[in-house]
Amino acid sequence: MNRRGARYPWVWAIVAVVLALGLGVPSAAQSGQPTILAMGQWQGADSFHQAQGKALLVRLPDGRRFVRFEDFRVTNGPDLYVYLSGHPSPRTSAQLHEGGAFEVAQLKGNIGNQNYELPAGLDVSSVKSVTIYCKRFSVLFGSAQLIARP
Repeated sequence: MNRRGARYPWVWAIVAVVLALGLGVPSAAQSGQPTILAMGQWQGADSFHQAQGKALLVRLPDGRRFVRFEDFRVTNGPDLYVYLSGHPSPRTSAQLHEGGAFEVAQLKGNIGNQNYELPAGLDVSSVKSVTIYCKRFSVLFGSAQLIARP
């Protein structure tokens, strides 16, 4: 054994455990492709609050679900959050909440691709849109109507 192996024997123990448990090899269930459950195009809420890009509701082979934004851009603002809504195209705070709204997370950034993991027990069957909402001022910045994929 060389000096490096003698100095860090714990590295070899970790490698042995990983190989024994198969942690470094993807299983058949994990080697599949993500499934797009629904998708839509972003639209601004008004002439000042603009949004563009795609929103997708995605399920991974392991069952986890995400809301994904691609080529995303929204007007910057304070206290912005991602919401799922039962309303297909909310333009006001009242519309956002009237069909049932779920707060996903604080917006990661106003430009670029983003992923937001959804809780395992969340029922997405009644979700009709994803929105960007300013909680501080109760203002919608944009929404994307989610159309289910066959």
